[in-house]
Amino acid sequence: MVFNIGSQQGNINNVAGDQTIHGGQQAFVGGQPADWAAQLAEALRGAGMAVQAAQAEAVRAELESPAPDRQAIAGRLTSIAQAVGAVAGAGTALREPLAALCAWLGSLGTPILRMIGF
Repeated sequence: MVFNIGSQQGNINNVAGDQTIHGGQQAFVGGQPADWAAQLAEALRGAGMAVQAAQAEAVRAELESPAPDRQAIAGRLTSIAQAVGAVAGAGTALREPLAALCAWLGSLGTPILRMIGF
């Protein structure tokens, strides 16, 4: 059997057999994790959240390392999400890069996504 699949974007699932998805799927197209962290830092600075912006910059630095520590990144993003609170639900400038980074983390990011309403 041959599949000729053209351009695809978003959530793409090519599986052989059964697939079960719990908790939904999100897709973030464009950019790289370090770019998302930089966008998040900029949005946090714009919202007057200097401490959280510094945490996002630390996430960016970690992402640019040869072997990013996902556990450390998840801890920082959790702290940012807790501080952001309702603002994350209201502002896409904060919500989108934070959600993209959480999706990149995989299962470590799932609880954070829930905190911000994804």
